[in-house]
Amino acid sequence: MTDADDEIVRSGRDAEGTKRALVRAARRRFATEGYRATTVRQIAADVGVNVALINRYFVSKDGLFEACMLRTSDELATRSQARASTPAEVIERLIVHALNAPNGDDPLQLLLLLRSSGDENADRIRRRTLEHFTRKLAGASGWSPDDPATQPVLLKAQLAIATMLGVVMLRTSAAVEPVASATAEELAGPLREALRVLLDDQRS
Repeated sequence: MTDADDEIVRSGRDAEGTKRALVRAARRRFATEGYRATTVRQIAADVGVNVALINRYFVSKDGLFEACMLRTSDELATRSQARASTPAEVIERLIVHALNAPNGDDPLQLLLLLRSSGDENADRIRRRTLEHFTRKLAGASGWSPDDPATQPVLLKAQLAIATMLGVVMLRTSAAVEPVASATAEELAGPLREALRVLLDDQRS
């Protein structure tokens, strides 16, 4: 058995922990250096594991990128799998993510949803993830794919995503004033009001 094979066997005992570490490292790399410039060897080295584990767990670089994107959208849309989030819970979570930027990993992960990778397949994954995110938010606000009457909720959910990501972009990469220097307290009220109209307004 080679050293790489031995490491795969040992890592298999804590597969979920290794997967989480790889996704965490990959999200930082993809967000800061871009999809094309990032290599699976760099990501594996960041975690201290053999690069073969990426193929084992994610099949390819594309598979790892998709795992990063899905984890980001899931973190934003749901608190846990134990129960569905209410619109009010989703709104508060979106506000926290948007207004805490830049802070630790959060702004980097949100930038993954905004930044074009320059790679056609990766950008297809990004679009698919945003659509997945939209459906999760819409579902928490009463949308059902089987109920035509709830279809407007899907568009409202995507507008809510656009609002949140726009705030993140203005506060981070674009640094546009006055949003960039506004405090979280100054922004929370107007942002909450806008998101409530889109996600939690039962009158519409």
